[in-house]
Amino acid sequence: MSLLTLYRIEHYFLQINNFIKKFDDKIDIKLYKSKTNQQKSENYNTQAEVNRVAYQPRGLGVEYSDPLAQPETCKRDVELMKELGFNVIRVYEVDNDKDHDSCMNYMAKAGIYLILDLATIKSNINRDNPQWSLSLFQSYTATVDAFSKYPNTLAFFAGNEVTNNKSNTEASPFVKAAIRDVKEYIKVNTKKSNGRVIPVGYSSNDDQAVRIPLKEYFNCGNKSEQADFYGVNLYEWCGDSTFETSGYADRTSEFTNYNTPVILSEYGCNIVTPRKFTEVSTIYGSQMTSVWSGGIVYEWSQEINSYGLVEIDKDGNVKKLQDFINLQQQFSKITIPPSDALLMDSYTQKNDESSKCPSQSENWKAATNLPPTPMKNVCECMVSSLSCVASSNVVNNQRLIDENFGLICGIVKCDDINVDISLGKYGKYSYCSPKDKLSYQFDVYFKHQRRNPLACNFKGAATIVKNENNKGNCGGNKTTHGSPNIPSNNTVNSGEDKKKSDATALKNFGSFIMGIMTIFVSFINVY
Repeated sequence: MSLLTLYRIEHYFLQINNFIKKFDDKIDIKLYKSKTNQQKSENYNTQAEVNRVAYQPRGLGVEYSDPLAQPETCKRDVELMKELGFNVIRVYEVDNDKDHDSCMNYMAKAGIYLILDLATIKSNINRDNPQWSLSLFQSYTATVDAFSKYPNTLAFFAGNEVTNNKSNTEASPFVKAAIRDVKEYIKVNTKKSNGRVIPVGYSSNDDQAVRIPLKEYFNCGNKSEQADFYGVNLYEWCGDSTFETSGYADRTSEFTNYNTPVILSEYGCNIVTPRKFTEVSTIYGSQMTSVWSGGIVYEWSQEINSYGLVEIDKDGNVKKLQDFINLQQQFSKITIPPSDALLMDSYTQKNDESSKCPSQSENWKAATNLPPTPMKNVCECMVSSLSCVASSNVVNNQRLIDENFGLICGIVKCDDINVDISLGKYGKYSYCSPKDKLSYQFDVYFKHQRRNPLACNFKGAATIVKNENNKGNCGGNKTTHGSPNIPSNNTVNSGEDKKKSDATALKNFGSFIMGIMTIFVSFINVY
């Protein structure tokens, strides 16, 4: 169990390894002051309870759009959220090039914070063909840059259900590498986040075959690569169930000694409709709050899968559904914070030991070695050292790139660009762009043929260039384990100062994010 308490207006007090650290995160903690039950107390030394709703409204028949880039829609929905007492929303996809100032300001004025997923439909770790590439890293960090400036940005998720059964467990090292590198990027760039080290977590599903190794995997190894908090998408409680018969008791037992905050990152079974949400009193009650940090209701707006709290028509009109009313009634029956809420002064961290990494088995094949940190300067240096490179003919032509990879890797070894996910071996240039990797292999063959001009053609896919940097010593390691030292030119805006801030980094956000908080969020699964 980890505890977040709120004490005074401008500071978090965190329990870490049985001692308290103070972080000046410049968030107006008055916004937390219980929108859920209109508390009057000025004493923030009590257990914090946070209601959340994830927010990706589209409405029936409406295509995806960035919800935080639509000020009027955002303002409309924020007013409705206040009726349910939400003070955090979770959003699962944004366009990091758009302006989000207005919506984030509306939310801040309403006491609402943001948890944001970094993946998008176009930029994510594909469970069937996992990669942790330079372009993906740049996409994630661009989103971090876009939202770190807002004082009401609370946390980021680096993945959602990437591994969802035993057939794709080998994708998990790539997600864990993303967590490691984004955490380090945030730590190095704390100036962009007003001196705050914003936590990074992971949201998993509840597949019986992999639920245990998954939770262990994201909590094992070097702390720099562990998830700062862990979520489980849990749909076991349907209709009028109970703590024991639903399976909630078993899941709670599994996390009893977990040293990182755990949340129900989705809940709200809809086998029985309209949903009664009878699980609410248990999620926020004594049977669960000593282990879980609350839950996330699926989801805000009605879509084809029929999980919505509200329905939005094509003209933008919003209608409260029975689920909204039922959920509101269930929340009216509970007290947030609970009457037995812990005080920071009396809180003691029970367990600070990380999990043991799961052994490989029939159900779990993920390697403990992680992919290397993508480094822009390494890829650029490598390309600048080549004499034979991929021509402009292959740019944006994936079919041609694939054909030439098949050809060239049948002639010369491609170990420096390939990945063996089962063994956890990663080529030192495996994260570079497809064009850059193809150029590297063309050059390997060209030099093997003693620079014969006929060896650099491949039906026009390759061409000879004259580069000043021909030494080819560009660094890069086959594997990276632990916390990387991310160079300044690894970002989209490479000219900005990326030196480490003097701000104290979180030693283990497992001791931070939501403590015994009540987290209520609806969610749309876009993957």
